[in-house]
Amino acid sequence: MRADGHAPDRSTPDGQDGQDARGLLRRCARDLVDVAEGIRAVSAHTSAALFAPPLTAAARRRPRTGLAAQWALLRALTNKQGLGGAAITEPRGMGQVLGAAGAVLGRENLAALVAVTSLRLRIAAVLAEHPEFARDPGMRRLTGAVTADRDPTAVRSLRTLFRDRRAQRALSGLAPLLAELPAVRALLDEAPRNEETGRAREGAAEAVELADQEKQFIATEGSFLGFLRNIEALSTGGRILVQNVRGPDGVVRYVVQAPGLAPGHPRNDAPHDVVGAWRSPFTSDSPYHRSVLRALAHYGIPCGADLALIGHGEGGLAMLNLARDEEFCGTYRVTHAVSVGAPAGDRKPADPRTWVAGITNQHDIMPVPDSRGAGTASDPHAQSEPHPNRYEVDYAGPTREFPLCHMLREYIEHLRTVVPEAREDVDEALTPYRGPIVRTQAYRLRDPTHPPEGHPFLTLPTSSVPTTAGPVDVPVRYYDSSAAHLCFRVPADTARALLPDVTWLTPSRPGRRALALLSLHEHRCTTIGPYTEIALSVLVDDLWRPRPYDIAVDLLRRPDLRRTGRYVLSLAVTSEEARVVAREIWGQPAMRTTAEADLTDREIDVRSRDLGLRVEGRLGPGIRCPEADRVLYGRRGGSTVRTLVRTHGRLRLHPGTGVRLRLDTAAAEPLAGQLRRLGIDTVRPLFVLACPQFLAHRSAGAVLPR
Repeated sequence: MRADGHAPDRSTPDGQDGQDARGLLRRCARDLVDVAEGIRAVSAHTSAALFAPPLTAAARRRPRTGLAAQWALLRALTNKQGLGGAAITEPRGMGQVLGAAGAVLGRENLAALVAVTSLRLRIAAVLAEHPEFARDPGMRRLTGAVTADRDPTAVRSLRTLFRDRRAQRALSGLAPLLAELPAVRALLDEAPRNEETGRAREGAAEAVELADQEKQFIATEGSFLGFLRNIEALSTGGRILVQNVRGPDGVVRYVVQAPGLAPGHPRNDAPHDVVGAWRSPFTSDSPYHRSVLRALAHYGIPCGADLALIGHGEGGLAMLNLARDEEFCGTYRVTHAVSVGAPAGDRKPADPRTWVAGITNQHDIMPVPDSRGAGTASDPHAQSEPHPNRYEVDYAGPTREFPLCHMLREYIEHLRTVVPEAREDVDEALTPYRGPIVRTQAYRLRDPTHPPEGHPFLTLPTSSVPTTAGPVDVPVRYYDSSAAHLCFRVPADTARALLPDVTWLTPSRPGRRALALLSLHEHRCTTIGPYTEIALSVLVDDLWRPRPYDIAVDLLRRPDLRRTGRYVLSLAVTSEEARVVAREIWGQPAMRTTAEADLTDREIDVRSRDLGLRVEGRLGPGIRCPEADRVLYGRRGGSTVRTLVRTHGRLRLHPGTGVRLRLDTAAAEPLAGQLRRLGIDTVRPLFVLACPQFLAHRSAGAVLPR
């Protein structure tokens, strides 16, 4: 076996043999799902026969033969060599009791075991084709569940995972597996329950104003790329955009623009939320569909008006489904439906005059309910059934890694440089919509049947702050994060020398030495996108009246009343937006780097090649601690900036004996130099504060007159 995981003298997955192997794994996975569904059907029929009234009556009349038949059916349902322990599907009565008893005994039904095997094969195929998914938080959770020591344990781990709402958000980012997860979940007896049984699933739409900085990116002239740039500006927040365009003939027409998934951003109470991981949320009875209808009704589009529908990814699928809705097309004349990042599929629009277009990157693995078009790289306009009102482009773009290849900005760049003929063709088709924009209105779509994500802790009033990376809502909210804070005792004089040259910043000394913290964060879902954070800070006293042991007294105060805090010496983040926010809003010396973190278990593993840093180890026994609310200090210009961080999670205190920091000899400054000067690279932490999953919000920095 070679280092890359392949046997000698065999082709790698990039070759033809590798492609055949991946295709074989996918076909085997599909076949196993079919087998599992067949087993499930047999189990249902057997269960129905066992509890059928005629058989029960026959057992009373002829106990000798009737009871023998019931016993044989019961053994077939519960025996390990049969259909498994909890395979009984009778929802009520003795069937439910027997099924629960099988689960207590540690047995799992055969259909569930086969379904887990199918999912393992599908995961193997995905990782062979897209190894970058091995770092995805959702894939890590899913792999951890299906690779349990025993198959029944794997089934129970998967059930627990599917019930975890935060885990559903992580799984919803696994585009290559979304087509399989609903079937597997159903086979695990965990089909999603209709929480709105007995009440209408009504959507809602609220007209909202665009931020001043967002308005700068909104097109003033109708064009294909202009509409796509509008969608990119609305990529978060569950919003759509409706515009009036005065065409070359002077007629006012309307354009609806819908964004798709924004990986790592919260979906709040928008109707196209993580439920999309388990079922298509764009059917005519879905909240998303109803929300769009309410938005268009509020906008005042007259009946019979010309309407163009344009969307990206998930939003493109929603727009295509609107074009297939006969009632919708009876109200408005849908002239164009254009989807980028999701193919048009084989289904026909309700109005045969509607011009339908789908543009996809062959490396984009966004799943779709319909079959993929037959376009190829050599002939991007090829179609399985030529139609004058159908246009499909499936090109081979230079971006291969997901989700980068699915991002709209990549598609916009490819339409400019890789497939400009596709842009020209769509622009030509959209000629009636080429003209000045008369009116623009954004709508936030909502599903009132669900609370906002993170409610009530993250249900906060917000304000928009302009930055060089675009407007940012503050406080910044963190919906799914993990953290580990490594605390070290360091020389007080060295810590003071690393602080800014001002007299009022002095290190806290709970004893003869100061305290420094190396904070490691894995932010999987935030309002500024997912990123990894590595921060070095020193505990400092009150800026105005420093007193001995202030840090101990402050622990008894409310976080917003604390006078001590941590001064951030260095901060490394993995996204440009996080770097800009840290520098311009919080006044922290942030730099952008690459890093990988896994803090969701007792094993800590954080590494950064750019920084030459690695933190690894296993946490020992721990005790519960109060929330890790904290005050952070930074400098912007000649002023000190104070930021309050509130958290909600299960923080635990662990001894630091099992964790070690390692620095390469050529580790990057300034973080590595500060770690060496403090002596942190040669000692183990005093203790570790760890939280595998928490919510947080970080306020805008308050500028202090010091």
